[in-house]
Amino acid sequence: MMKLCIPSMGQNGMEDTVGQHFGKVPYYTLYDTETRESSVISNTSEHNGGTGLPPEIMAKENVDVMLCGGLGKKAVDMFEQYGIDVFIGATGSIQDAVAAWEASKLSKATRDNSCAGHGHDHDHDGHCH
Repeated sequence: MMKLCIPSMGQNGMEDTVGQHFGKVPYYTLYDTETRESSVISNTSEHNGGTGLPPEIMAKENVDVMLCGGLGKKAVDMFEQYGIDVFIGATGSIQDAVAAWEASKLSKATRDNSCAGHGHDHDHDGHCH
């Protein structure tokens, strides 16, 4: 069994859209690969006025894998510290992202493919999501 976490823009579970700024999305959709059930939790990290960081929230939820659009080197390191594997390139709906991961179409995040390489065309003032 694996527990996945996908940053999401709303609370509609598998039907919702993958949020491209994983640290600042309002919600995270959790998906259990064994039961195929999903649930949604709020992003209560300091990015949204709460405490802690997204990897800490995910670690408390026993997440094994996070699927997202892309992330920075610092985030890659933090997820590694918590033992959470990260795969990048997720787009579309949450269901699309899970299907892409199950089909091995997403890339495992590393320091080499983080931040500058994920194709965003906006400025992050020297840091990534």
